Amino acid sequence: MFHSTYVFTGETICHRPAQSYTEFTDELNRLQTLQQIFAQSSIIERTALLQQFADSLTQNQERLAEMVCEEVGRCLHECRAEISKSIELIRYYVRLAPELLSHKTIATQASLSQVRFEPLGVVLAVMPWNYPVWQILRFAIPALCAGNACAVKPAPSVARVSETLFSLVPKGLPLIGAWLSHEDTLKAIEDTDAMAFTGSTHTGRLLAAHAGKHLKKTVLELGGSNPFIILPDADLQRAAIDACYSRFRDAGQSCNAAKRIIVTQDIAEQFIPLFLAECAKLQIGNPKDPNTTLAPLHRQDLRQNVHKQVQDAVAHGAQCLSGGYIPDGQSWFYPATVLDQVNPNCRVWHEEVFGPVAMILRADNPDHAVALANDTPFGLGACIYTADTANAWKYAEKIQAGSVFINRHTSSDLRLPFGGVKASGYGRELSEFGLYEFVNVKTYWQK
Repeated sequence: MFHSTYVFTGETICHRPAQSYTEFTDELNRLQTLQQIFAQSSIIERTALLQQFADSLTQNQERLAEMVCEEVGRCLHECRAEISKSIELIRYYVRLAPELLSHKTIATQASLSQVRFEPLGVVLAVMPWNYPVWQILRFAIPALCAGNACAVKPAPSVARVSETLFSLVPKGLPLIGAWLSHEDTLKAIEDTDAMAFTGSTHTGRLLAAHAGKHLKKTVLELGGSNPFIILPDADLQRAAIDACYSRFRDAGQSCNAAKRIIVTQDIAEQFIPLFLAECAKLQIGNPKDPNTTLAPLHRQDLRQNVHKQVQDAVAHGAQCLSGGYIPDGQSWFYPATVLDQVNPNCRVWHEEVFGPVAMILRADNPDHAVALANDTPFGLGACIYTADTANAWKYAEKIQAGSVFINRHTSSDLRLPFGGVKASGYGRELSEFGLYEFVNVKTYWQK
């Protein structure tokens, strides 16, 4: 069930069966007991355990980065950045959680009235493979700060790094792996108190529907097809560099990447050659080689899906300006692919493309660019490049997304909420808002 390979070579590096549901129930019972003890401890005691966890991750930073590189296939420098950001995330909440989770006294006719933030219990998380450390901790750390326990079902294809991550959890911190089969995951939703899911919109709908049937609180971070809008007065060279980086980092396997490059017609012929020149600089190779800038995809079936989407686009009138083929050789490489003249008859217009494929959409004017940005089932992030920042804010207000970046590609910041709308999910992670997703915001009133 849980089987991971060294993506670049195909060598098996970890294999373990799913646990039986009886085994999971036994672990869940122990976790529930630990959660009650943990919740009764002070926020300072809880964050002290989290600080120990951060220190342990720091000591094992390079080992974890290499494991992610091997199992996911991403470039090693990208994996190092993931672990560094994960450690920074823990330390961010260690500093801020005591203040943000403190009781809030509200003036009313009562002699004392307060709002307190109390844990929900055990939160089940179903997590993806593309950022196997960051995604788990992005959900778990704020939930733990609030006094919850976390049972995490990792993606089956990143078993080794997941095992290693859980082995570094200090005693007393209620964070465990849930090595469940897909069939048992639905039962686990029923037996826990809330659920977090990061992954595809299709799977998110299935899990959320089951959680809703049992009235379990959920947070969903799903797919994205982020628009990268370039207006006529933008710095085109800067936009080309940033669009290339955003689209093709992590081999294009990021929900928050720029996927639809929306450029106005009057500058399209200037921008496209600049963008293609940046794409041509990308180097395919061993992800541990520091010269490699375009890593392989995670699995063969993922590459095949991407290629089918490209073929469908071309069959429906899109023009392939670069890439668009499956190269010879080992591993699951796919070249940096750029599609122009994409239209609504193409699958990629409506679907997320989880790989190194950029779409160019041509807008008649800025208002049309915003309309194209919104013409998608998704609503995770967006960005606008322009010299007129005041105008950019007006356009940003019209974009249906969880975040809009001006003159910078989309990314996540620990200090700002992260999440989407529409088919990109609901709820927020990171920042102070991430702390309040898995709590009972409880009112106290004393006569």
